[in-house]
Amino acid sequence: MIPKVVGISGGSCSGKSTLAAYIHDALGPGQCVILPQDDYFFGLGDAPKGKGGPNFDHPDAVDFDNLCAQLAQLKQGYAIERPLYDFPTHMPKTQTALTEPRPIILVDGILILHHAPLRRLFDLSIFVRCNSHVRFERRLERDVRERGRTAESVRQVFTDQVDPMHDKFVEPSQKHADIVINSQQSKSMITKEFSAIVKSITEIIQ
Repeated sequence: MIPKVVGISGGSCSGKSTLAAYIHDALGPGQCVILPQDDYFFGLGDAPKGKGGPNFDHPDAVDFDNLCAQLAQLKQGYAIERPLYDFPTHMPKTQTALTEPRPIILVDGILILHHAPLRRLFDLSIFVRCNSHVRFERRLERDVRERGRTAESVRQVFTDQVDPMHDKFVEPSQKHADIVINSQQSKSMITKEFSAIVKSITEIIQ
């Protein structure tokens, strides 16, 4: 069968990657694979310049041509060598990851619904809403713990780049989503919504 593609978008640290992981765990690796937008970032010297330096929250920071081409290959049933990205250095890694097609391909990223050619490859699109304050607190904790950032640098980048780009590109893209959910609901409500999404995805591959 032709693989089906589900795009999962939302602001930085909105909960979209949590949803992608939930779907992947529910369906299993034999049925589902995740293609992260983050692995398709250009390197530090090629990212568009903005206030505060290179701006990785701008659409021009992402190699959408390669992402679209590789996603199209997966939809046609071909394996790809997916690029990998190193966040501490802001540079693509030299190694790649062999990624094979599965019945469900999840594309996870903040800007994927903004990019029209990529959207046309989706069979279902989801947007995860979350307010700015919560997203900042989550990003602060993650970037200091996982990406070697300082608290001050995270705060500066969020103010100068993340929030303005969210308002300009990410938030407006939710109009292209088939499903919009709020990740600030109670845990039980979120679990209920996530389960309903898994059911919807299961139905499109039957």
